[in-house]
Amino acid sequence: MDTNVRSVPALELGRYLGLWFEIGRLPLRFEDDGSRDVTAEYSLNDDGTVRVDNRCLDEKGEPTQALGQGKPDEEHPGRLRVTFLPEALRWIPFTDADYWVLRIDEDYAHALVGTPDHKHLWLLARAPRISEDVEQAYLATAREQGFDLEKWIRPAQSGAVVQV
Repeated sequence: MDTNVRSVPALELGRYLGLWFEIGRLPLRFEDDGSRDVTAEYSLNDDGTVRVDNRCLDEKGEPTQALGQGKPDEEHPGRLRVTFLPEALRWIPFTDADYWVLRIDEDYAHALVGTPDHKHLWLLARAPRISEDVEQAYLATAREQGFDLEKWIRPAQSGAVVQV
């Protein structure tokens, strides 16, 4: 098994933009394990960067929003660098993180996103629920690339986008 993390060789950013529902993830220090209705919406800024709008209901049922910015990697189309620092602080070096698309289907309906250090992983879909077969196929890709899924979290999804 090759445990090196590999991003997709090509990504049509325009097709990737839009609303995604989080089907599953590895635990994150900045998101409650019990968060639900987790979504990520990507849109293009005038300067060519990507606006990242993450929303959820936290464990207490409170709406939460994190706004960030992604910069596409010109040499690797399936990779972005993302920061959630306030806009005035984004100039600080080494404050952005890897965001690599590891697998995406032809219809851009399902995506597996991770980091090369194996610490972060998300399964995203355009719909709030996906079939068990699709989920298992994407998780197999994660395992093949060396991700440990023992602590995999599947947030509850109502299909609603949290209003903040």
